Amino acid sequence: MPPFVDRIARAVRQAFRAALHGRAKALHYFGAVVTFSAVSAVWISTAAASAQASRDADAATHRSTPTAPAVVVPFKIQVPGTVLTDLKARLARTRFPDEVPGQGWQQGTPVAYLKELVAYWRDRFDWRAEERKLNRFDQFTTMIDGLKIHFIHQRSKHPNAMPLLITHGWPGSIVEFEKIIGPLTDPTSYGGRAEDAFDVVAPSLPGFGFSDHPQEPGWGPPRMAALQAQLMARLGYARYGAQGGDWGSIINTQLALQDASHMVGLHLNFCIGGQPANNPNDGVPQAELDRMRTRQTERADDNAYTQIQGTRPQSLGYGLNDSPAGAAAWIVEKFYTWSDVKSSPEEKFTKDELLTNIMMYWATSSSPSSARIYLENRRGTPNNGRVQVPTGCAIFPKEISYAPRRWIENRYNLVRWTEMPRGGHFAAMEEPQLLVDDVRAFFRTLR
Repeated sequence: MPPFVDRIARAVRQAFRAALHGRAKALHYFGAVVTFSAVSAVWISTAAASAQASRDADAATHRSTPTAPAVVVPFKIQVPGTVLTDLKARLARTRFPDEVPGQGWQQGTPVAYLKELVAYWRDRFDWRAEERKLNRFDQFTTMIDGLKIHFIHQRSKHPNAMPLLITHGWPGSIVEFEKIIGPLTDPTSYGGRAEDAFDVVAPSLPGFGFSDHPQEPGWGPPRMAALQAQLMARLGYARYGAQGGDWGSIINTQLALQDASHMVGLHLNFCIGGQPANNPNDGVPQAELDRMRTRQTERADDNAYTQIQGTRPQSLGYGLNDSPAGAAAWIVEKFYTWSDVKSSPEEKFTKDELLTNIMMYWATSSSPSSARIYLENRRGTPNNGRVQVPTGCAIFPKEISYAPRRWIENRYNLVRWTEMPRGGHFAAMEEPQLLVDDVRAFFRTLR
């Protein structure tokens, strides 16, 4: 038997023995390895069965068998067929509520729109096709601080590419970055310059997507930032940039305070900052004050979700975790309210894009665990110091919050401020070219 076949055979036998003892989780990738070998069909079948059992266990428990802490394991998204079959059955049994006629989106997702989306999800949406698109990216898992963390690590073909950590928020996921990873890592294929290339690292936050769900309190932005610092160090990056919106902005701000000696630049498309202590409005143009107050008024009408998720995420979680229609209504409403659209989120996002992001919550049962970040943020004590890392802000006109530039300068070492012509909260999905162009321009002087 050739040596490489013998090694694979031993690996498969280990996976099989581990499955018998409930320890197959860390060996789930052997099935993919075996398919490239000359091992017999019996061995392949055994490895595939072990892998499927492991994934089903992950979906049920969201807890990992501890492995050597520095191990980085290749990963492919493969949602069990049982999850997809169950999803279709639940969608078919959806009990839609009534509504007050003529209210549009004012009270939440309209019944007519949700019925249309659910019907598409049930009858036409092709998860396996979307899964294949996501699996074009190189993905891995690794254990950090007791949790298995899933992440994309897409290296550029260009030499001297800058490492760039991009971080999502809620109700987003790594799906948000599908349109920007290519242009960032391979700029010459998208009309850019080789010297603007990045190696992209895009983790699923703890409690989100295919990362583990924390089983203890304390997982707020500071701890998530520390985890990301460990991830970048584990990947061998002693010098890197960071980009984020929503919670990604808040977490990467904490990261800039914790790991300033390694972070060369911080780019945000969700720039928030508290008012300066003395005479906060001095020197602030009236137009900026008016814009801030308009956003504050709009935000007051849209802020109930933060109160619920910040106080009783578990109670909310039962409904979101049991009803795919309920989860879709909760998430898609934000893609309408927070985006630069007039009557429908589909002015900027396709049904496939919306549903693929929703599937990152549904297929992993992570609606409850992801909501807990709001509670943890309330209970935690972030570092509110001034960020000395050079910072760039991309200001999209329909972003949910706005702070005057002087306030941002009070919190950050602000070196770039870009007023965008259009776009909202989900910039990477909604206006990928505008975001990519600004990220390239910002980091160009920091390489």
